[in-house]
Amino acid sequence: MKLTNLQIDSLYKFTRQHYVYHYDVQSELVDHLANDIEEIWEENPKITFENARDKSFKKFGIFGFMDVIEAKQKQMNKRYWKILVRFAKEWFTLPKIITTSLIFLGFFFLLQIQYSEYILLGTLLILIIFEMIAIYKIRKEHKKKEKENEKIFLLEAMIGTTKNGFTGFTMVNLFNFINLTSFNFSGLETYWLVLIAFVITLLCIFFYVSNYVIPEKAEELLQETYPEYKMVKSL
Repeated sequence: MKLTNLQIDSLYKFTRQHYVYHYDVQSELVDHLANDIEEIWEENPKITFENARDKSFKKFGIFGFMDVIEAKQKQMNKRYWKILVRFAKEWFTLPKIITTSLIFLGFFFLLQIQYSEYILLGTLLILIIFEMIAIYKIRKEHKKKEKENEKIFLLEAMIGTTKNGFTGFTMVNLFNFINLTSFNFSGLETYWLVLIAFVITLLCIFFYVSNYVIPEKAEELLQETYPEYKMVKSL
């Protein structure tokens, strides 16, 4: 016995009711549940669809779909970081390496100026504010999509939120470190200034790539990751 389209749709709703919000994760779980339900029917054709579904769901354990969700998030998080590093590497090849070098030299000479830590604090504060505004807009957009029952893929959500987990977290910690320690960069040895300037340059590159480059290429990246993406979004 095969599942009907209505039963498949009800499985999607079932996964959503159990806190599975992203379409690609839902699809994987629905496929698993559907195959398992059909196997249950082969053994016991008289069992109802709902009972077979619940029997299949119990096999996931007391945490339900949470383990699957966590595993998919880890998997997609690795993919996101590969994408981030891929675009960041471009800033160390011609012609972008010229811009990267200028940014590095700018920070290197800035760090040698007295009270340069206050300039850095101001810069970090501005970047943090930009991050917070971006987080608010993206979450608002995702809530709107959820209300309209629009399908959201896991990587699609990560493009808007995971970046904040790195750049925002790093900037806040760096801001706190400089602010609380009253660090005097101008008194450091040259090799420390080189290292710090390089780290700040990297942070700026990651900030730009995650906030501007990846979102601009979101459609291309999503189609690359999900062959069904374009078809699903057009429905």
